[in-house]
Amino acid sequence: MRLVPLGVSGSFPGPATPASSYLVQVTAAEAAAAGHEARDWNVLLDLGNGAFGALQRHVEPRMLDAVSISHLHPDHCADLAGLYVYLRYHPEHGSLRAGRRNGPLPVYGPSTTERHVALSYGLSDGESMENDFDFRSWADHEQIEVGPLTIEPHRVFHPVETYGVRVTGPSAAGGTVTLAYTGDTDACTSVVDLARDADLLLSEAAFLEGRDDVVERGIHLTGHRAGQVATDAGARRLLLTHLPVWNDPADSLAEARATYAGPVDVAVPGEIYEL
Repeated sequence: MRLVPLGVSGSFPGPATPASSYLVQVTAAEAAAAGHEARDWNVLLDLGNGAFGALQRHVEPRMLDAVSISHLHPDHCADLAGLYVYLRYHPEHGSLRAGRRNGPLPVYGPSTTERHVALSYGLSDGESMENDFDFRSWADHEQIEVGPLTIEPHRVFHPVETYGVRVTGPSAAGGTVTLAYTGDTDACTSVVDLARDADLLLSEAAFLEGRDDVVERGIHLTGHRAGQVATDAGARRLLLTHLPVWNDPADSLAEARATYAGPVDVAVPGEIYEL
């Protein structure tokens, strides 16, 4: 299993990276070794502003097996509208043509995801996206299976309905590995449970200690608090993401290293992280 960050900017796209989006992939060989269909599997975690362009550099969008949406702020879901256009109107294999994919693409998210995406795209009353998206609502801790991947949502601490996810899948070295992705959250018991013994914790760190203390709690982690979550959970590696353009990544790294003794880095768009 591998993680490919497509966009790592917090709250809106930056000049060098789209907003939050992360591709999780399992190779055909890994899937077969785990007893599943021997083909490549692709699951997308969030699809924020600008990320659909980056996605196309790594996988043909028709080859997605599922999309996981943490919450409905635009920096995590805005480009679902672009994905919808691609799946519906592509001249060779859109759903309006003979070459459509086998059924609509499963999209997991908060309870109002279907309505939110329809409104953001501008569908008229009576129209739906059901031929292209199969919207399914998260239920806290209710696992779903996508081929060789098991995804478990955890409700976390953010102003809107938000879920982090644990993704468990096969390792190239044999056995299984776990990625924990926080979505957007402040520190809470749920995010520690989410990260428990994860091989890789992909954690947002949008705020900085001291500078952002004037902002109410329940919005974002700092690097300091992300490091503490990783320590409390026993995560084996920490990868910081969702840094807004005004943050110096070195500051976020320094905060995390003050509370977490394991390996920690800032996520790089397009980099491949093997688990």
